[in-house]
Amino acid sequence: MPTILAVSGSPSPVSSTHQVLTLAAERLAARGHRVESLAVRTLPAAELLRADLSNPRLADAAALFAAADAVVLATPVYKAGCSGLLKSFLDVLPQFGLAGKVVLPLATGGSLAHVLALDYGLRPVLMSMKPRAISESFFVHAGGIRKGPCGFAGLEPETEALLHEATDTFADLVESLTESTADGVTGATAPAVRLVSAA
Repeated sequence: MPTILAVSGSPSPVSSTHQVLTLAAERLAARGHRVESLAVRTLPAAELLRADLSNPRLADAAALFAAADAVVLATPVYKAGCSGLLKSFLDVLPQFGLAGKVVLPLATGGSLAHVLALDYGLRPVLMSMKPRAISESFFVHAGGIRKGPCGFAGLEPETEALLHEATDTFADLVESLTESTADGVTGATAPAVRLVSAA
């Protein structure tokens, strides 16, 4: 089965973004995929900002990204764009660092207006890196998240069902394109992104 890298661009280990990514990763693992995780916040900040790949930890993260067949990129939406953490990490990667890979963009935000950040903020960055395909983007609005005494307590049932749908669609695409590559069929084009808004 293909290897999928789940990348968190959240500055917090207990954020809704991180939790949504964890749910997606668990869903993918349950389908038999090997899922690796990378939290950008754990990388050395100064070296990340300088794109200093001589740093072993940053070099290892870039190598982990390069080795993946597909990636899930999760980010909170700040000021109508992806997090600076995620953008800094993407800037470290080669110009066409997504070549041959399938991508699932995930985002969380407090306003439904933030859903536009996926199409107008993150998608152009991803497209510039030449991915093989970009699956359906998925946006989780704060209203789709259940809160408990300790913070995140899960997703509302409708939101969880939509996340499963988006994750399964991504997995189907990864598996299909992996099989076509094994059969010698290449050059699949990226499908149109359908934004899944969870209110």
